[in-house]
Amino acid sequence: MAPTQKKLFGTDGVRGVANHDPMMVEMAVNLARAVAHVLRERKKGKRPRVIIGKDTRLSGYMLENALVAGLCSMGADAILVGTLPTPGIAVLVRDQKADAGFVISASHNPFEDNGIKLFSCDGYKLPDAEEAEIEAFLHDPAPLLAQLPDGGLIGKSFRVEDALRRYVDFCKGTFPKGMDLKGARIVLDCGNGATYRAAPLVFRELGARVTTLHAMPNGLNINAACGSQHTDALREQVIAERADIGLAFDGDGDRLIVIDENGVELTGDHILYACAKALKAKGQLANNLAVATVMSNFGLNEAMKKEGIRLLRSAVGDRYVLETMQREGGIIGAEASGHMIFLDKHTTGDGIVSALQLLAVLKEAGVEMSELAAGMRMYPQKLLNVKLARKPPIESIAPVQALIREGETELGDNGRILVRYSGTQNLCRVMVEGPTEEMTARICDGIASAIQAEIGA
Repeated sequence: MAPTQKKLFGTDGVRGVANHDPMMVEMAVNLARAVAHVLRERKKGKRPRVIIGKDTRLSGYMLENALVAGLCSMGADAILVGTLPTPGIAVLVRDQKADAGFVISASHNPFEDNGIKLFSCDGYKLPDAEEAEIEAFLHDPAPLLAQLPDGGLIGKSFRVEDALRRYVDFCKGTFPKGMDLKGARIVLDCGNGATYRAAPLVFRELGARVTTLHAMPNGLNINAACGSQHTDALREQVIAERADIGLAFDGDGDRLIVIDENGVELTGDHILYACAKALKAKGQLANNLAVATVMSNFGLNEAMKKEGIRLLRSAVGDRYVLETMQREGGIIGAEASGHMIFLDKHTTGDGIVSALQLLAVLKEAGVEMSELAAGMRMYPQKLLNVKLARKPPIESIAPVQALIREGETELGDNGRILVRYSGTQNLCRVMVEGPTEEMTARICDGIASAIQAEIGA
């Protein structure tokens, strides 16, 4: 029996430490060749056009050139847009009438990591079936090498010089017509990532008074003690300036975490609650539906129930939030981590666009951010990440399963336990929510310790 091949695509593309397997130049070349080949087959031999964008990681230059080489060697044209948020690539794919788009980014991961995500021609992330078709060529690239074109059939590359302006204008176009942000005091934390140019432009051009933090990327400082996962500096700045709101983006700009005027951090759950409630009040909440994930706080259920809003939960990953929204006819969904999807505005999660929708709600309501989010009470939650040596099925680890059953019995209907492997990192995530901080921490610590003992690195 042939050995099982390791799956390369996770919940959001291929990801790993740059210049280590699988994030090698050779993989990127073959990935680009595979995409070009699949596109050529669909276009019946016509030359495909593929967008390539990236965040601010040092390794992005290396992988960008590898993707260009792979595309051109398989007879596709590469369209370079430089550093741009991930959702900006979805915009440019449609704007340039391209056949697909690559994003070189590892999102919220440290700079040593990198990844490659894919968008289809309509600006949506590729479904699992299409990724599997492409991945098959990565495990066996021989068929690609046998079909390399020559002469005038080799592809070329060129740049879209005004890509940033096109994306900024798109974002501004999602803000209500006739409304501006004059008088608003906003602090931005760009995480030394892909929003470092776009976000300040968008909010300033709409009239806000903007202070920008962590907008000087050097290739090594993306997400380093800043951005959506590290909000201490942003909280301090909001309080110091008496700002109305703080907005934190992750490295590739598809997440948003909010700091209210009191310096309190608000998650994607709070944003989903506030925006869904406002849409319902205006009769614009399609099918009276909001979509969250299994990681969203238990308190979100109670808040939505109180507002009479139907809440569905998907698997973790913005692609699964989107699938549920499309299947059920929803227009708003979110992950607690800050991935927000406003499907009537964009095809994918966009931190800047999400911030604009929230600010529109805030301005229409005429209240402070803390009041807008006050209707949702967060249950005590603890999340631990355990580094792993291996990933056997969770249900096969008897000591861990025993502790999960004990914890669920103790929590009853007043909390929940979620244990899952990360789709993008070699981690096991243990999340517990309960009625008290003590109980929540005790159950979470016990399960995490058992995982560490059994399969920890």
